[in-house]
Amino acid sequence: MSSFENLRIVDNFYQTSLFFPMPTVLISTLTETGMTTLGPYSLVQPYYVAGKDYYAMLLSCRNSSNTAQNILRTGKCAINFIDDKPATFKEAVKLSWPGDKPEEKMPKVNFRLETSQIMEENPADVRPQVLTDAIQVIECTWMRELDGADKDEAGQLNGYEPPYHDFNGITSKFGAHFILRVDRILMKKRYADAIINGVKAGDFPRLPVDYGYRDSKNFWFHRARRMKAELLAMRKQTLESVRYAADRADDKVKFTDDALMTILNVPRVFLPLVLKGCVDWAKENGVTLITEKEMKIINDKRSKEKNRK
Repeated sequence: MSSFENLRIVDNFYQTSLFFPMPTVLISTLTETGMTTLGPYSLVQPYYVAGKDYYAMLLSCRNSSNTAQNILRTGKCAINFIDDKPATFKEAVKLSWPGDKPEEKMPKVNFRLETSQIMEENPADVRPQVLTDAIQVIECTWMRELDGADKDEAGQLNGYEPPYHDFNGITSKFGAHFILRVDRILMKKRYADAIINGVKAGDFPRLPVDYGYRDSKNFWFHRARRMKAELLAMRKQTLESVRYAADRADDKVKFTDDALMTILNVPRVFLPLVLKGCVDWAKENGVTLITEKEMKIINDKRSKEKNRK
């Protein structure tokens, strides 16, 4: 006999039929007058994370929301991650009422805004402002050409008629999904330094986790506690298994044993990607035999690229 109850699945099941932990972010977009407006969201997550020529986030929202209408029109937005202070969350909730016009709600908001870093460098690339007090920001462009969504237009506030797209643009009468290319990740120096130099428990930012609009009265969230680390179970591969993959990575570029010893701890699922990166570097530099010396150069290059980002 099952130890569970069978809960009815209804609209907004993630908050009405589940206790589902989610992030709390403020998405900034541009109105028709060029003003930056903010909207709080939780249905946002990584989408393309590897294996393509760009990275992307996924946003789910009402297609009549200010955010959706602005993205349909301009294709630009920024995802701002706020801290977990009660005062900050209270300000975010103030922005959440459907139907409020940006010109009415934004003057009442106590968040500070600043110019997009991308727009500072290229004023022709018009983008919404970002939250000065955000811990991190993802500046994005909507990939409107995916799923034939390039013909979707703003202006329908009472619902869109079919046909609908499967995963991008207008996906139902009242719903929208946006695949947002990650153009730039901005992060406050304290946290950027932690990622580059190695993260410790005290380095993690305090980000809120919310459970949605659950009881027709309150938004529920909890504050972060000190992070706890759990060591990964390291599974070192054998030299023979790595050699097997390396010999098949390329017909001209080869690896010595001491070179392969440096990547024994790479999980098997990522090994082909690592070997491909080494082969690409070798071909760019006219190298046909990669030794431990070349592996050090490759690793140093990766570290410098990470620091620049």
